Amino acid sequence: MSKDIRIKKGLDIRLVGEAEKVISEGPRSRTITIRPSDFHLVTPKLVVKEGAALQAGDEIFYSKSKEEIKFVSPVAGKITEIKRGARRVITEIVIEADYTGGTRNLGALATSASANEIKARLLEGGVWPFVKQRPYDVIANPDSTPKAIFVSGVNTGPLAADLDFVLAGKEQALQAAVSALAKLTTGGVHISKGTSASIFSNLSDVTVHTVKGPHPSGNVGTLINKTNPINKGEVVWTVGAQDLIVIGELLLSGTFNGQRIISVSGASVKAPKYYRTMIGAEVSTFAYDAGIDGDNNRFISGNVLSGHKVAPDGALGFYHTEFIVIPEGDDYEFFGWNKPVFNKISPSRALTFSWLQPKKKYNLDTNTNGEHRAFVVTGNYEEVFPLDIYPMQILKACMVQDLDEMEALGMYEVAPEDFALTEFICVSKQPHQEIIRKGLDLMYKEIG
Repeated sequence: MSKDIRIKKGLDIRLVGEAEKVISEGPRSRTITIRPSDFHLVTPKLVVKEGAALQAGDEIFYSKSKEEIKFVSPVAGKITEIKRGARRVITEIVIEADYTGGTRNLGALATSASANEIKARLLEGGVWPFVKQRPYDVIANPDSTPKAIFVSGVNTGPLAADLDFVLAGKEQALQAAVSALAKLTTGGVHISKGTSASIFSNLSDVTVHTVKGPHPSGNVGTLINKTNPINKGEVVWTVGAQDLIVIGELLLSGTFNGQRIISVSGASVKAPKYYRTMIGAEVSTFAYDAGIDGDNNRFISGNVLSGHKVAPDGALGFYHTEFIVIPEGDDYEFFGWNKPVFNKISPSRALTFSWLQPKKKYNLDTNTNGEHRAFVVTGNYEEVFPLDIYPMQILKACMVQDLDEMEALGMYEVAPEDFALTEFICVSKQPHQEIIRKGLDLMYKEIG
């Protein structure tokens, strides 16, 4: 069954450096790095020590608050270093990869398995961290039952990876995953797609929604808001499109497959394309294979609007399927505020002309083009924010920590990525995603 969702509010940000639809193997990463900070609000409890030998799928640590949620190694190898920060907090677990090593096999799970058996397998196999929940945008509580499960099957962000290209040939794993997840909820699995030819069109046990419109029409938050908004006391789960493959392959074969196909793109990439790599791989293995222009660039693991800055010798984030390199914007443009702008994107028509060329691609850097200041009421947020929520009001409620107002304005429904676009156009240079993240953490602590 397919339903249409049409979005008028939003903004398509077209950037140069889109990845060519070619998959390169690239050099294999020598090490794999797992960062507990990728799992928000999880306190890790290690079950291994430095020097321990691992098979792919072996447990590394579990959540202190929910011991049944396990985090496993994407590859076979040996733990070479456990890095710690202030107060002995674990920051990184570095694994020396051995691609000839073994893989832990739990055996295939029967298609007739019950909801409890499916949930137990996902927890034991280490794929539960791929299941996240709203409210709070954290790893889902396995003791809860969601009213529905949502998957975004179309990526509308700038330099977005083509999910139909990435997932081609993985129909069996996709079907296994959605059929199993459908047993864990009373409201079914909902997936968005962009075209009738999408790989998701022929899946069963799922409701498919065709989304049309500018970014953020492809965000899972938009899908939730337009199909089944979250009220107080309700919970929904979300899963990434590529993460469905990891879940499906665990159910079909009993093994954890930590492989990723990522798009390597951006204005500073000489040969942008797709790479087959691993969760937590060294970014240098594919970044420098694709070639980097210049020596003053920003390396971003994840989406260009909501990803994380990483060092050239850093590692790919656990949930990330994109890697982007763009010029670092650490220069100052003299009188940039007082002259016509032809080479930047803006929803405003005040001295800007991007609205005259909606299909033009831009070479943007990380410069914020202004300094941090108090909120200026312009009405621009509402032009690019398609959710039935007041963006300015909810941001201010978070800043003053007004829990009642946050609840009334729809805080249970949002995640930081939903405010990436309003942050991009913000003339006040306010960190919208950080504000929302702190607001969600406060609600989690005070309300639970």
